[in-house]
Amino acid sequence: MAVLVMVLLAAPAAAESADVVIVGAGGAGLAAAIEAADQGVSVVVLEKMPMVGGNTLYATGGMNAAGTSSQEALGIEDSPAVHYEDTIQGGNDLNVPELVEIMTSQAPAAVEWLKGLGADLDDVGRLGGSSVNRTHRPTGGQAVGPHLVQVMFEAAQDRGVEFRLESQAVEILRNEDGAAYGVVVDNRDGTYTITAKAIVVTTGGFGANPTMFVEYDPELEGFGTTNAPSATGDGIAMLTEVGAQLIHMDQIQTHPTVHPGRSTMITEAVRGNGAIMVSRDGTRFVDEMGTRDVVSTAILEQEGQSAYLLFDDSIRASLAAIENYRRQGIVTEADTLEALASELGIDASTLTAAVEQYNASAAEGVDEAFGRSDLPRSLTEAPFFAVEVGPAVHHTMGGVVINGDTEVQGSEGSIPGLFAAGELTGGVHGGNRLGGNALADIVVFGRIAGQHAAQF
Repeated sequence: MAVLVMVLLAAPAAAESADVVIVGAGGAGLAAAIEAADQGVSVVVLEKMPMVGGNTLYATGGMNAAGTSSQEALGIEDSPAVHYEDTIQGGNDLNVPELVEIMTSQAPAAVEWLKGLGADLDDVGRLGGSSVNRTHRPTGGQAVGPHLVQVMFEAAQDRGVEFRLESQAVEILRNEDGAAYGVVVDNRDGTYTITAKAIVVTTGGFGANPTMFVEYDPELEGFGTTNAPSATGDGIAMLTEVGAQLIHMDQIQTHPTVHPGRSTMITEAVRGNGAIMVSRDGTRFVDEMGTRDVVSTAILEQEGQSAYLLFDDSIRASLAAIENYRRQGIVTEADTLEALASELGIDASTLTAAVEQYNASAAEGVDEAFGRSDLPRSLTEAPFFAVEVGPAVHHTMGGVVINGDTEVQGSEGSIPGLFAAGELTGGVHGGNRLGGNALADIVVFGRIAGQHAAQF
């Protein structure tokens, strides 16, 4: 992947202006920048890190959408209505229905929009909590996030969007009527103000801020995180200072398959392509494709509060991301299940019996033991592989309140000129986010934010 870095060569003037200022250059910010620029307005994107991408660079699984050309080409029948129901059920019925309807109905168009920009989203799999294969990703199972960041960053640059890296917005300015009109920015050369007709905040969640996530959920004390270092909740704090309302701040998701030693997240697509999980005694203990909260809880109940993700060579060949885990040295492999059991310190007969039982279930298409509905393959092709996994903080479902037009909501309604999209907003995912819905969220609502900011 090309290096996504631009260096600010000259310090900006003490005060500047643009039609639209976007705070945060992750996936939502990039989508907003492209849409705003396409409407002919001047756009400046501020990013505190020395590169664009944010948490989107860490996305590996894919982007959910129902009713796409990619699904049609593969003979997959799906609809936004089914996607909606899966999302509401997966979110434990805490989701804001209006926002879920917008995301699920507009996700197919968002996939086609990305493909029109040059993205490869022709491979379609399934992640936990989905009832249909709807998770779009690059051919061969490459990590989706870096690919989409590269595509959108180049598209934004082609449209003349100005990116200012290592430039952190620290304050949103409002006039006497309450409308947002600018931001105060800190960079290596000092502090300056940039005024704008509209401001879009897309700074991400707070999953990399242990002080903040433990404040809202004390049970997460000591947990690691899968998040980019930028996900510290800055935007949420900045927006609450100007009166933004918050929702679901205590709804914090752990990802169940993170390597405890390296904090490397093992993409859910490994399970989606057929991997199983076994405990230290060599037995399965959960529907591997259950929602992340359910699977995380089940792992924490096992000895050592971790488990082993087990797969065969056919799964390794199906996902390019697995080679990265092997290069990191976190994958144990052996030519036989018995040898793998010996490497892991597991009773060989118990592990072999568990895999044989699962293979029989896959052949029959029915998992009587745990009710797993998606059984894409048996695990029969040597060599065999295992990765130790356990939960880590992954996604913060809560954040600022927005309406369907992505306008930030204060105590008396919309704050004029202020929009937000992505993980710093709340309500879309309710009590639990389905794998693949984060990219749908950031692209759909990022596009809406860019459109409405430009029209404001």
